[in-house]
Amino acid sequence: MHTIEPFYNWEGVYQACNDIYSPFYGRQYNMEYYSNDIYGYYIHPLWDWIGSETLYVKILFVDYKLKFAIIELFGEWNDTLHNDIMHFKRCVIDNLTGHGIHQFVLIGENVLNFHGSDDCYYEEWFEDVEEGWIAAINFRDFIMEEWQQYNIDSYINFGGSLEINNWRTMKPQILYALVNSQIIKRIGAAF
Repeated sequence: MHTIEPFYNWEGVYQACNDIYSPFYGRQYNMEYYSNDIYGYYIHPLWDWIGSETLYVKILFVDYKLKFAIIELFGEWNDTLHNDIMHFKRCVIDNLTGHGIHQFVLIGENVLNFHGSDDCYYEEWFEDVEEGWIAAINFRDFIMEEWQQYNIDSYINFGGSLEINNWRTMKPQILYALVNSQIIKRIGAAF
């Protein structure tokens, strides 16, 4: 677990610890000291703690002009035992929506499991971004199936054309434009 690092190739253009609007502003990282863990397994120190025992995040990029954020997640998304969506919503999402962000790209390749509960926080988040959207890319198939069982697909767009395996080769604005175009197609197809 400690070898799974968040994506860092965009750090030359954005770092959440240097963004005065970020919930992680001013955070310092000690690369020699591993203190956070998931179920007793230490994790890489660049993952940001959000109050959850099992879910960690990394804000990879935020554009306040275009009003979007790209966030990578890591660990076990456990709403049943730890109410991880509440921690994620209160610690990260509320902060970003408070600064005008209303389009979210969630990257979930390193989310290893999901345990659902009710959908109240997802619904609240969806209502907060009424003029925007929430998209999840590259989550594991069994996680997306669980999301469907808990009605989370009513709030988060995922699957199909949102499986973007080469996202690491793109600049953040290019990834955003691609995801945005896919969301627009989905909205257009719904009418």
